[in-house]
Amino acid sequence: MIILSAEETKAALPFDQLIAAIDEGFCTDCAAPLRHHHFMKTPDQAPGQADDVLLLMPAWRDRGWGGVKLVNVHPDNAAKGLAAISSTYVLFDRVTGQHRLILDGGELTARRTAAASALAAKRLARPDSRRLLVVGAGRVGANIPHAYRAALPIEDVEIWSRTPEHAHKLAEVLRTQGISAQGVTDLEAAVGRADVISCATLARDPILNGDWLKPGQHVDLIGSFTPDMREADDAVMRRARIFIDTEHAKVESGDIKVPLEMGVISQADLVGTLAELCRDDLYPRASTQEITLFKGVGSAIEDLSAAILAMQSVA
Repeated sequence: MIILSAEETKAALPFDQLIAAIDEGFCTDCAAPLRHHHFMKTPDQAPGQADDVLLLMPAWRDRGWGGVKLVNVHPDNAAKGLAAISSTYVLFDRVTGQHRLILDGGELTARRTAAASALAAKRLARPDSRRLLVVGAGRVGANIPHAYRAALPIEDVEIWSRTPEHAHKLAEVLRTQGISAQGVTDLEAAVGRADVISCATLARDPILNGDWLKPGQHVDLIGSFTPDMREADDAVMRRARIFIDTEHAKVESGDIKVPLEMGVISQADLVGTLAELCRDDLYPRASTQEITLFKGVGSAIEDLSAAILAMQSVA
């Protein structure tokens, strides 16, 4: 069995190849059950403190490969100077069940999340999109500019975070990596300048206001993965043509589940899934003035596609 460190996992998943692998993965027959959510309370949990979450995400093909990701989400880790998400991925031989590859799940998750986001933007955003706003300066947010530059002609990146020093620090790191990036403190103004807005936060209350949006933008929401998490308000959902990564988004994310239940949007407003976009090779933007929106909760198909790519690179 091969074991990859975080750096080795990163090296095995270059974004251009990863975006293509996920695109192909959505075109392949694959079983991906709804992820298992287990909410964990602690004896000394303070009032209002978010529960810790244990996620299990399996997927498999009839032949070839299968895999499962184990994820621990601890939202209050930031106060301890630790990452909020820890995970491991195990790739197994579909015929024998033997475990063949173990990857760093955190690196895999961050990169496949950014890659799936960029894949959706490649199909939904204006092809001349050059200005990217990243809302959130965490691990996934740090990968978004690199993924998007592999899919669109992004020239300028702005970073916003509730903690401004985090945004400025990430922008500084991106500049050392050859990306024109700046930290910003006025979110409304930054939204007005952007061609693409990518939100990668653990927000429980909306931080993106639909009144700020302008025609022709693409909105990417990839932070909310439970029903009580939202990154965008109702006005965003009303104004946008909505696509989701999988049907799971309807029950897993507050950004979709709550507006559906409250009648803000209807099932008919959910135009399609990322799998449908890939399988039918669609680029469905109706006009340059349309606002498109992609809501991703993450799919085990993306994880498996990434792990197979990693296996091919190290085998």
